[in-house]
Amino acid sequence: MAEHKFPGWHGTTIIGVRKGGEVVIAGDGQVSLGQTVLKGTARKVRRLSSGGQDVVAGFAGSTADAFTLLERLEAKLDAMPGQLQRASVELAKDWRTDKYLQKLEAMLIVTDGADLLVITGAGDVLEPEHDVTAIGSGGNYALAAARAMMDGDLSAEDIARRAMAIAADICVYTNGNLTIEKISK
Repeated sequence: MAEHKFPGWHGTTIIGVRKGGEVVIAGDGQVSLGQTVLKGTARKVRRLSSGGQDVVAGFAGSTADAFTLLERLEAKLDAMPGQLQRASVELAKDWRTDKYLQKLEAMLIVTDGADLLVITGAGDVLEPEHDVTAIGSGGNYALAAARAMMDGDLSAEDIARRAMAIAADICVYTNGNLTIEKISK
């Protein structure tokens, strides 16, 4: 008897761009199940206010898992006000070592306007070398497009918008319905 595997949730594109004293995180709105688009207007970029600071976060992966991680990040920020990098490292440690959290399938891009970080379930907290990072099924397309535009006169938001448009044209799991949050330090 053939084993049927649940097709799983696929796709999204989230990009973070830091330029000119501001950071922009943009995400598309498509939620797919297998080859079917279930929703085209999901909000995968959120603004958090914890520990007296504003943080913008974008997520790829399971929505419920991402919300669990965002709640944990908010708790870490409440315990460590103004220390996004330290709170992110503590979240990544918990995510890697806690048996419940280990099963969570999501990735996060977070920023407080100064730091721009990617947090993964493998225990990674990564800061991009070229002030651009991206995650999700269309992440590599958006990343390449944004890096090509970084030396020009475009703002962080314009770069993010154009890179997301390119990713949406290439990746079938990414659409052009964007949520964009901007923050500066």
